[in-house]
Amino acid sequence: MKGEESMNEEKSGGEERRTNPKTRVGVVVSTKMDKTAVVNVERRVPHPVFKKVVTRSKRYYVHDANNELAEGDRVKIVETRPLSKLKRWLVAEVLEKSVG
Repeated sequence: MKGEESMNEEKSGGEERRTNPKTRVGVVVSTKMDKTAVVNVERRVPHPVFKKVVTRSKRYYVHDANNELAEGDRVKIVETRPLSKLKRWLVAEVLEKSVG
């Protein structure tokens, strides 16, 4: 019984935090939702058969609390806890503001 108590204490004692959360860099493609932006992240990978480098893209829903992003901004985003049904990313920093 003594061993079980110490195991429970260890598990409930501290909250686990990810030390290196995932980060991505992409371009804002939509800001039409309130406090949410859509960021398109592109990555270049070799084709599994033909070995030609192809561009893959994915869109992430990002939390923008102050609605400060504009379409065309280049941003760094960081993974976080689920904020809504689709939002799991936060804006870490704006790398480049759009010209227009």
